[in-house]
Amino acid sequence: MTSGDAHAATKVMAPYRRRWAALAVLVGSMLLLAIDGTVLYLAVPSLTADLAPSSTQILWIGDIYALALAGLLVTTGTLADRLGRKRVLLVGTAAFGAASALAAFAPNAEMLIAARLLLGVAGATIMPSTLSIIRNMFPEQGERTRAIAIWSAASAGGMALGPLVGGLLLEHFWWGSVFLINVPVVLVFLVAGALLLPESRDPRPGRFDLISAAMSMTAVIPLVYAIKHAISVGVDLQSMLAAAVGVTAGVLFVRRQRRLKTPLIDVELFSNKAFSGAVLANFVAIFALMGVLFFFSQYLQLVRGLRPLAAGLVELPTTVASVLAVAVVGVLVARLGTGRAVAAGLLLGALGLVLVAVAEGTDDILWLAVALLPLGLGIGVAMTLTVDAVVSAVPSERAGAASAISETAFELGGALGIALLGSTVTLVYRASLDLPADLTGATRVAVEDSLATAVNAARDTAGVLEAAQEAFTTAMQITSVVAAAITVIAALIARYTIPSGRKSGTTKNPIEE
Repeated sequence: MTSGDAHAATKVMAPYRRRWAALAVLVGSMLLLAIDGTVLYLAVPSLTADLAPSSTQILWIGDIYALALAGLLVTTGTLADRLGRKRVLLVGTAAFGAASALAAFAPNAEMLIAARLLLGVAGATIMPSTLSIIRNMFPEQGERTRAIAIWSAASAGGMALGPLVGGLLLEHFWWGSVFLINVPVVLVFLVAGALLLPESRDPRPGRFDLISAAMSMTAVIPLVYAIKHAISVGVDLQSMLAAAVGVTAGVLFVRRQRRLKTPLIDVELFSNKAFSGAVLANFVAIFALMGVLFFFSQYLQLVRGLRPLAAGLVELPTTVASVLAVAVVGVLVARLGTGRAVAAGLLLGALGLVLVAVAEGTDDILWLAVALLPLGLGIGVAMTLTVDAVVSAVPSERAGAASAISETAFELGGALGIALLGSTVTLVYRASLDLPADLTGATRVAVEDSLATAVNAARDTAGVLEAAQEAFTTAMQITSVVAAAITVIAALIARYTIPSGRKSGTTKNPIEE
């Protein structure tokens, strides 16, 4: 964009009077997406009893949503730049409501997976537009920083709020209600968005490269599938072939982006150490949180015997702490600087994961709730600061590309967290099972598959269900410690890559794309 274009855009967008009301619509959209990413967790036991999915299908139900988001974010962001961000946002929101209704009434696991995939595709059209519209509506840097902080809080708080919303619904309705509730919310957002949101687009978007869009999906999906398949059944020709396809597509994608005049992802941004460190910290923060929370809700219900609402209330401290992060980030940055503050947040999150592992072996449920406080606060701080750090690490004219990469890392981290840490839970669970030698047939197969299926198959078999619950607890503890170790490594990387000096200066151009 030329300086003349930027100046013209500034004159149009600067006086927009309803920006804070419009921000509420955008934050609401982000909150809906974030809640939908985790609201399903508490519904897994009840939908398992109804649809009888396998352990692999349970994982796909959980992470296909975030995987579709991660694979399509950059592509749909580019389309929004061309077609109009408000238009794409509203179309995506309508599609999200339709896919939610389809998921609510899915008759089997396969249909639910397909519906979750469609939800991810629709969500991918919503997320990139929200941050881009915010950047256009707020030309003043201080206001824009506050707006992005509120946007980040909705994302972090929404993930933790999902289990509570799910618990409230599942206390009174069937598992499909966690999806059906989206429909009236979507209708409200469509009306409010049409009235309040301004339209904006890139006047010179460049050529849209369909080949790059296809290659980005081909790089992500086979790699995740290879990891899931290898952990589930072992390394075989199928997993090696999928991994080879993903790696090859990734290499070819990077080479193509280097040659294109208008790439989907500007890979040169990764040569900036601060940018790479912030993206990695963002990725690992959501990786650890989503990977643990996905099975934590099952642990509360299937091991601790809590009802869905009670389980959601136990997880409420994560939500509260994530929201509190917005209030403390300013103090942390002023005292520590951005890099050290991100590292401190990640270390606090790692401590929370260790405390969760310890509390899972105790009888007092209160300790579990207390352990979630440092986890939610630490991850909330890290996520809030890394979004700002990613954008600040690059020149203003490249901030739009930086934002797309940050959002992709966020969603891909969630999908891989569920795939890798979730598969680790399954692997350790099966290795820790101590079943009677005379347990054979369908019951043994069901118990070895997952705890969710064990509860239904071995409810009346003496000692078997207790053995399955003990094995699952061990698996959760080990996985939480593994997640903590990964988070500590990310904290060290953030500390030595993201600058810790105070921010100075202002940006002249409100449309930093």
